[in-house]
Amino acid sequence: MRDPKERVRDVREAIANIEKYSVRGRGAFEADELLQSWFVRQLESIGEAVRAIPDGTRALAPLVPWAQIGGMRNVLVQGYFEIDTNLVWDAIQRDVPRRKGEMETLLRQLEAR
Repeated sequence: MRDPKERVRDVREAIANIEKYSVRGRGAFEADELLQSWFVRQLESIGEAVRAIPDGTRALAPLVPWAQIGGMRNVLVQGYFEIDTNLVWDAIQRDVPRRKGEMETLLRQLEAR
């Protein structure tokens, strides 16, 4: 089993991957199936990492919507042919920046232990 810090780092890495290409904007996202797949894969990775973070670690960040993040992963993985690109883009613009700050704070807490 991987250390919770590693899982939080996995989330941060996926967020950095999203940030690298989200600056291209929504138009590029809508026009490029590869870019859409890239973002979906990164969101799936975030969900996978979050699902593996133990409850004790999650308790250190009670405002993080842990269940919703895992739920998004489930929607993306199980609804492969029905993925709503509006939902994906909204998550990239609205949720990913919030998660970045939350994960950085959580990682600092874990490293201080």
